[in-house]
Amino acid sequence: MIVYCDIMATKTITLEIDAYERLKSAKRFPRESFSEVVRRLPLRSDAMTAREFLEMSRRQNGQLTDADCQVIDELNAADLSPSIP
Repeated sequence: MIVYCDIMATKTITLEIDAYERLKSAKRFPRESFSEVVRRLPLRSDAMTAREFLEMSRRQNGQLTDADCQVIDELNAADLSPSIP
């Protein structure tokens, strides 16, 4: 007899109540997992991580150019909450 176990690694996260309620309301059906909901979210993949920002800052001796500041301002202005259907 052969038995296969499909075990997925998990992480525990903490959400504020309003964020939890939004995530819960985004479920398409009661048994849909939160992982499935998160995988459906349209998350931006072009965002710079904090590590990338620090590396860029170090390369420029801690100085941001005017162009860098303009890009940061544009990103901040466009930073919207994800639209959850």
